[in-house]
Parts: sequence; structure tokens; C-alpha cells
Amino acid sequence: MINFGTGKLIAVPTNLADGTAIATPTPVILGTMQDVSLDLSVEIKTLYGSKRYPIAVGQGKGKTEIKAKYAEIDGGILGSLFFGKAATSGIKAAVFDAGASIPADAPYTLTIAPPNTGDFVGDLGVMFAATGAQLDRVANAPGTGQYQVDPATGIYTFAAADQGKGVAISYEYSASTGGKVWTMTNETMGYTPSFTLLLQNGYDGKNLVCKLNRCVSGKLGLPLKSDDFAVYDFEAEAFANAAGVLGYICLF
Repeated sequence: MINFGTGKLIAVPTNLADGTAIATPTPVILGTMQDVSLDLSVEIKTLYGSKRYPIAVGQGKGKTEIKAKYAEIDGGILGSLFFGKAATSGIKAAVFDAGASIPADAPYTLTIAPPNTGDFVGDLGVMFAATGAQLDRVANAPGTGQYQVDPATGIYTFAAADQGKGVAISYEYSASTGGKVWTMTNETMGYTPSFTLLLQNGYDGKNLVCKLNRCVSGKLGLPLKSDDFAVYDFEAEAFANAAGVLGYICLF
């Protein structure tokens, strides 16, 4: 049969990072596929005598790998397939270059109001809007070209000499709703989140299907570009399930 295109690649999580079986898994679709490769390989072992060519050849250890490039990032790929953790509700993010003007009256303060009724987490710098010059952060009593910030309240204080000037403030914030967060923790080596993987591709009335019963992911790449769409990298390796079955390949 002849194949054309990338087909569909769908993973179904089976176990969390601590080995716990997932009772009701949510399938994860790797969307807008660009490339998929299924690589099956085995080590070749050779036995030589005194002659140039081997007198026996056998297969040794084998490996089955899936490599995919896709353009739609999905939370399930991060959480279920790679980290093996459930997400918590919320947002952790940053706001860059939020425009404001230093008040003309004392105490010359600006109070940050993060999106999604979020909380101020940390300062990421201040610049003068007109010149792009970066202000220096100080602990207290800011002078010209300086600022002070209270990390507990998100209140920025500026010098009286800079009153009325436009500034661009960057800061980190968090919110309790609006997104999903996966915390990257330092886990004990050994347990790995696993999943089943099904690849199907069809052309001209013919189909190729491959299902791998147990897989783990060893690579997840997020290659962002300045002038093009991001195409993400995902790699996984298959191993046999408890029944000793790696999976199947079907042609019809």
C-alpha cells in the first residue's frame, strides 16, 4: 500500500507518574500533525569463527520509537503524557510593558491590578515609556530614575522628580481561575507516566494502523520562532504490557 500525509496520532493515558492507574483516562489528540515516524529496530548479534563472515546471526534487544511534530499544544500532552500529573486550576503568568503615568501628586505611587482579578507575585522591571531607559529598583526613598515596589501589595513608588512621566511596568502574577497549571517537581527516579498510543493513516482506500500498548515519553520540545508557527516535538518509546504484548500493526 501507498501512504500519504501524517494521519492521526492519539494517546490514552494509563498511569500517573507515581504508578497509579488512571481509572477514567481522557484521550489526548496530537493536533495539526506535521510529521510522524514509527521506528522499529533490533540489535543484530553476530557469531564469528576464524573466517571473515559470521556463522550465525541473531536478533538481540529491540526498540520501538515514535517521533512526532505537531502544531497544537494541548494541556493533556504536558500533564498526562509527559509529567503524569493532574493540573490545578489557575494562571501563573507575566504582564509585559503595562503602560501607566507616574502621578503628579505625592506619594507618587502606582498600584498593580493583575488580569483575572489575580495577585501580584513579583517585579520584572520598569522602563520609561518615552526613552526605553530602565529604572533602577531600590529598597526605599527612590531618586530620579529609580523605583521601589512592595512585593506584598504590588504598589510601585517613584521619585517626585519623575512625576508625570510615562512608564512601562512588567510583573509576574497569579490567578485562581482561567487556566491550568502543572507544577514541575523533583520526583524520585523510576516511576514514569505511561500511555497507549494509536497511529492510523489512510490513502486511496487503504489503511495502516499501529497500536502500542505501553509507552513513555522521553522528550517534549517547545521550539518557538520569531517569524513562524511553532511546531512541537514529541518522542515516545514503547514497551510490552503485563501480558508481554507490545501492540499490533494492521493493514487493510
